Amino acid sequence: MSRALVLNATYEPLGVVSGRRALVLVLAQKAEVVHGTGERLRSERLVVEVPSVIRLRQFVRVPYQRRAALSRRGVFLRDKGVCQYCGRRAESIDHVVPRSRGGPHAWENVVAACRPCNAKKRDRFLEDTGMRLRARPEPPRHLSWVLVAFGEVPEVWRQYLGPATEAISA
Repeated sequence: MSRALVLNATYEPLGVVSGRRALVLVLAQKAEVVHGTGERLRSERLVVEVPSVIRLRQFVRVPYQRRAALSRRGVFLRDKGVCQYCGRRAESIDHVVPRSRGGPHAWENVVAACRPCNAKKRDRFLEDTGMRLRARPEPPRHLSWVLVAFGEVPEVWRQYLGPATEAISA
């Protein structure tokens, strides 16, 4: 079954749920369908379209900003599959400050790297290798967690997620 984007009452994206969960929210009158998938679920007395985007009827206060979990796929998406040391196609990830030297396993310390650059750097600091980063590693921008988590953003979701996901997926 498909997934559905959940919007707050103010059309602010909150998260992604399964199509079944979205349908339950709609049937319980806690949400309304903004866009459908075209798929239909049938019961004995009811035929309903599976939602692709739903909007909650009541405003939900969000206590924190969601941040994408660090993953290999997320690092490759952020760095566009390019080695951050030489610009060739990246095949692995590298910790800028090696973990063996106390570097954290965090977005700010992990970059995509090609095998030769990763092997050249080994477990040394950048200053010791003469290598330089092409761009400073940063966590993905707001809402790009959707792209990191699901890989591809459906076209109907883009208008609600805004330029943050378009910049990464382009």
